[in-house]
Amino acid sequence: MMNNDPSSSDELTYTAFAAGKQLAHGSLADIAQALSALDLGDASVLVFNDLTCEPVDTPPSEDQLAKMSASALRVMPGSLEPAPAPAVGRPRLGVVAREVTLLPRHWQWLSAQQGGASAALRRLVDEARRTHADRDMQRAATERAYRFMSAIAGHEAGFEEASRALFAYDEASFLTHTDSWPPDVRKHLLSLTRNAFKNEARP
Repeated sequence: MMNNDPSSSDELTYTAFAAGKQLAHGSLADIAQALSALDLGDASVLVFNDLTCEPVDTPPSEDQLAKMSASALRVMPGSLEPAPAPAVGRPRLGVVAREVTLLPRHWQWLSAQQGGASAALRRLVDEARRTHADRDMQRAATERAYRFMSAIAGHEAGFEEASRALFAYDEASFLTHTDSWPPDVRKHLLSLTRNAFKNEARP
């Protein structure tokens, strides 16, 4: 039941909770197998996508999972888009064409850059990704943690105060207001906020 950093693995994993206790961690198949072996009674089970911390709508049973086709599973946006037909000439190296709306002065500046507008935009995006990598990682961790705590701990004492502390990057206050929460919930939440409270990542 170890909590792994989802960003460090290509495998999509999930974590299941019921009544504030962590029940299972792993693939959907692992979750289904673990839940089928437990006598949960009327307990409400929450299964979270570890990458986004969004709850899975309905935790699958082993029988249901066996019947699922690949097309029935949730996929990342754009992953089902058909591959473009091969074109004659230089390979496009995975370039995807999408609409970008800019003011005339922006287009004029981009067109004057080395390599044209598309090359300039790619350089700007790459530079922004490098410059703001820590801040982006912090924001993503904060949003994941808030999704998780909203779904599973919205009724807990100190939830509002903990939420404000999370978005204020006030780690001491956050720890104080989550101290009485169920141990498994708090442990998982602290693993999610590891990057949210990094001093070097703060704006």
